[in-house]
Amino acid sequence: MTGFIETAEQQELRKAVAALAANYGQDYYLEKARAGRHTDELWSEAGKLGFIGVNLPEQYGGGGAGMYELSLVMEELAAAGCPLLMLVVSPAINGTIIARFGTEEQKRRWLPGIADGSITMAFAITEPDAGSNSHRITTTARRDGGDWILSGQKVFISGVDQAQAVLVVGRTEDHKTGRLKPALFVVPTDAKGLSWTKIDMELIAPESQFQLFLDEVRLPADALVGSEDAAIAQLFAGLNPERIMGAASAVGMGRFAIAKAVDYLKTRRVWDVPIGAHQGLSHPLAQNHIEVELAKLMMQKAASLYDAGDDAGAAEAANMAKYAAGEASVRAVDQAVQCLGGNGLTKEYGIAAAVTMSKLARIAPVSREMILNFVAQTSLGLPRSY
Repeated sequence: MTGFIETAEQQELRKAVAALAANYGQDYYLEKARAGRHTDELWSEAGKLGFIGVNLPEQYGGGGAGMYELSLVMEELAAAGCPLLMLVVSPAINGTIIARFGTEEQKRRWLPGIADGSITMAFAITEPDAGSNSHRITTTARRDGGDWILSGQKVFISGVDQAQAVLVVGRTEDHKTGRLKPALFVVPTDAKGLSWTKIDMELIAPESQFQLFLDEVRLPADALVGSEDAAIAQLFAGLNPERIMGAASAVGMGRFAIAKAVDYLKTRRVWDVPIGAHQGLSHPLAQNHIEVELAKLMMQKAASLYDAGDDAGAAEAANMAKYAAGEASVRAVDQAVQCLGGNGLTKEYGIAAAVTMSKLARIAPVSREMILNFVAQTSLGLPRSY
């Protein structure tokens, strides 16, 4: 991307992803979600076309592009009513961390499968008593000879049932100080001692949420990704892409809602004029469009900074993009329901299903309140309250 203008390749990628998504659409997505099934066909085709691994290195089967291109894929899928949550997790968080910090063997083992979609990797950081405070993680890893023994619990872990492995954020003990330090481990989902239970959610989505239990899970030495001394830096190398992808999903959802409303306002007639002629409906929707486009610009800035290697600049922009996109998409979905009236709450029109999903953009992967904390402290230099 040069300035605010996408390259010809990026524009072509948008068109290609949009064309793929149009073959599936929201009806396919909701049908799978309501039946408790996964969007395996769409995921597989996206992988074969190179969309899932577009950000991963070419030598490991990826497209050799960056987070900008992957966020573009996410945005276009969401705009078509097919936001694939595991795109945030598998290639953006895990693929990025392994590509940047993994051993050569780990890269060869995991990245080609992540890139073509044949391997899906979940990510486990949140804990029942830790929440947004990653410093309070209690999942611990101890050495036993050449192995690691991992024990603890995780909560709100997406898509474990469709994953072949989970990247788990645990803690190891610094024997010099006795302090616990974050460390990252790849845990195969068939590992002995790993189990999970499904969390009942009101979200209509093909990806389920789970609570994970790690009961003395024995892992080989090479399950550790990167250095056990640098995991905070390694962790945030994956969390910035997570925020960018969260913003992309919300931008796409906002576009989806606005498009549904615009189509309805053009065709629904009352007193012999399309209801979209009334400013009471057209002005709020125009405002929604402006807000979504502004959030998209910040998302593009964040992705561009990240791809340029500016992790600090990308962190600020990614948090701002995630906040702006979450707020814009919630308002766009709400206004779309209002524009459609009673039809906005029917299954037929497909907006009601987006109401709870849009709220997710304000909560995950980081809450709007924690983003405001980050901006107050980092961007404005204000003191911490915690």
